[in-house]
Amino acid sequence: MTDNPNHPNNADDRLVPPNLSARELNALGLEQVAYIKPISSHGTRAYAIHAADGSQLAVVPNRAIALATVRQNDLDPVSVH
Repeated sequence: MTDNPNHPNNADDRLVPPNLSARELNALGLEQVAYIKPISSHGTRAYAIHAADGSQLAVVPNRAIALATVRQNDLDPVSVH
């Protein structure tokens, strides 16, 4: 491990390679994950819900609703900053 967090050989780097197929993502369990990201929508803070592949699923007015929406759809929420 290096002291540089951006170094490609850093053991803490857990990036998923961008060339994984949908089947490979499913095998990793990523179809069970939804990402919640704060955004600005029409000048107001909102929260976008994204699938593991990055596609936007919904935009909701607050984080609590985003978490509830994700959980109601049997997905595990992950926050993106």
